[in-house]
Amino acid sequence: MKSLALILSLAVLYGCSQQPAQQQAAPPQALPVAEIKVDTATTYQDYPASIEGAVNVEVRPQVAGTLDRLYADEGAYVSKGQPLFKINENPFREALNSAKASQMAAEGALANAKLEVEKLTPLVANKVVSDYQLKAAKAALQVAQAQVAQAKAQVGTAQINLGYTLIKAPVSGYIGRLLKKQGSLVSPSDAEALTQLSDVHDVHVYFSLGETDFVNFKAQYAGKNLQDKISHLPPVALVLSDKSSYTLPGKIDMIDGQFDKTTGAITVRATFPNADGLLRSGNTGKVRLSLQHNNVARVPQDATLELQDKVFVYAVGDSNKVAKQPIVIEGKSGSDYLVKSGLKPGQQIVLSGVDHLQDGMKIAPQKAVDKANAVAKN
Repeated sequence: MKSLALILSLAVLYGCSQQPAQQQAAPPQALPVAEIKVDTATTYQDYPASIEGAVNVEVRPQVAGTLDRLYADEGAYVSKGQPLFKINENPFREALNSAKASQMAAEGALANAKLEVEKLTPLVANKVVSDYQLKAAKAALQVAQAQVAQAKAQVGTAQINLGYTLIKAPVSGYIGRLLKKQGSLVSPSDAEALTQLSDVHDVHVYFSLGETDFVNFKAQYAGKNLQDKISHLPPVALVLSDKSSYTLPGKIDMIDGQFDKTTGAITVRATFPNADGLLRSGNTGKVRLSLQHNNVARVPQDATLELQDKVFVYAVGDSNKVAKQPIVIEGKSGSDYLVKSGLKPGQQIVLSGVDHLQDGMKIAPQKAVDKANAVAKN
């Protein structure tokens, strides 16, 4: 009996002594890893934009009067030179008649002055009258000639004002709202224009770039100066307010000469063709710019850890031990970071479970085919 009890005691002691050894011998945690591959990636950035017609013209009266007729309705397309409004012309026609009468009177006075000079010229030559009378007659002739020229100018002004009573389209385009109706009194000093006319065969889309975005924007394109760089810019896309994409690409053709001191941004213009008139002045949307990143690695955001404004990954080293490694992010593409520096091609990083890792921990790497493909270029 004593021998049996001794044997059981030794067995219990042996089992207890083996338990820590069994815990220490637990296998390393299996975690997915992927190999870093460096390639070229393209990201897209959207910027709020406003749309304007290539030509936006305010149509204003050049003379004051009453609107007699409106020849086109709101939203209609009109051609250059097409009549839009008619101002009552009666006062202006009478002013023209009065100017013409004044011209006829001035021309009659001129004829009399010429006759007086012709009459006195031989008399002075024969010393019948004094030279003074001829000089006075010639001076009167010059005054008459000036009065005729003035009268002709008044006739021309009256004709111009009469022509202003018919207001024509200065450009081809679409008519905006008609703020004045038939019978309204209009004047060149009115605060509001009669309407606006927009030529939207092409539209200008304006957006703004912050200083950092502008520096990056310039850096990636070849050219000795800004105008040269503009010529090398790729087409840009337009995203409309309903999130749909405009079917035709646009071209950046203007960058403002200076930054806005208030916003710290610079205005950029892109021009889009709009032959079908789908876009109108006043529309809003977003300009989508592409940005090419060379020699970058794609790293899933789930594989990163942020500490004190820095981003880290766990790199797999010798003996499958992991080490925390800082990386520099250049941009984002979907759910991936684009890593500019901090990783080398061929390195392996842990793709998930990084929150529970510590430097020096040993893992059992598992090749994650799908994840690995996400690290490489799509």
